[in-house]
Amino acid sequence: MNTAHPAIDTADVAALLLRGRTLATPVLRAAVARLAPPMDTVAAYHFGWIDAGGRPAEGDGGKAVRPALALLSAEAAGAAPETGVPGAVAVELVHNFSLLHDDLMDGDEQRRHRDTVWKVHGPALAILVGDALFALASEVLLELGTAEGARAARRLTTASRKLIDGQAQDISYEHRERVTVEECLRMEGNKTGALLACATSIGAVLGGAGDHLADALEDYGYHLGLAFQAVDDILGIWGDPEATGKQTWSDLRQRKKSLPVVAALAAGGPASDRLGAILAVDAGSDGAEDFDETEFAERAALIEEAGGRSWTAEEAQRQHTAALSALDRVELDPGVREQLVALADFVVVRQR
Repeated sequence: MNTAHPAIDTADVAALLLRGRTLATPVLRAAVARLAPPMDTVAAYHFGWIDAGGRPAEGDGGKAVRPALALLSAEAAGAAPETGVPGAVAVELVHNFSLLHDDLMDGDEQRRHRDTVWKVHGPALAILVGDALFALASEVLLELGTAEGARAARRLTTASRKLIDGQAQDISYEHRERVTVEECLRMEGNKTGALLACATSIGAVLGGAGDHLADALEDYGYHLGLAFQAVDDILGIWGDPEATGKQTWSDLRQRKKSLPVVAALAAGGPASDRLGAILAVDAGSDGAEDFDETEFAERAALIEEAGGRSWTAEEAQRQHTAALSALDRVELDPGVREQLVALADFVVVRQR
């Protein structure tokens, strides 16, 4: 990845992520414990709290970017970070609802270096647990019984609907020969940008902020989400499986029309034309199960040769710039702004 952000203090970012995880996890565990068996244990497995045999585990619970943003959002409104905890938990519940369903729809067998829920517990429970987490998210906010909780719930439901729209668009693109860059960005704005936008505004809403501040933070989060997804798209093709926890050429195996692919197809030239011809044949076949590693490597090389990888890295930088520009519209505590900038930098240079 582009490492044009040497000023990132990785220790500070790690502390922000740890704070989000530390404050949100007990409340998240309590919410999950409300689920009826066996959904409670299946969800606990998904979050990495137990292994497939039900024994306590210290699994990788993810990067915790969304909880960190929700707590910073509360501080942006002048509230204590703890004010944002219900929002952090609600956003994490929706995010993990989407992961459970995405893994099943995409046929992913690995997440965070472990077998996915549908692989261990079956598709039916993966769907039901995802649905249950989605319902819990609104419950966590509405049980606050405050006007702020209701406002936060409205933002979350809107973001959730956009997320689902994005997933539907993503699936519909898999069997199309061509998708425009604009369509891809719109899909990714829904699938990833909407929920990160909500995470970055929900704490402020719970802290009593008006729409001017909440909307600016939401715009920051939306563009941050697009930068995040652009990086994810690069890692989905060229990421190290040891770091990402997914198979090599993961997105190519799933025929995803991710940004590097779409940008490469739009670029024109011999590599772009060759890639287009190959993907046209792919679109008419039943699946990639019979492809060997050489064929995936050829597709990845053509995408890179056509400029898809470099264009996507540049797009991550453009969205990073747009995210920081949104912060300039409002007065923020300098320390909070610095931390929001640090998290944005982290998103663009991460390797997993």
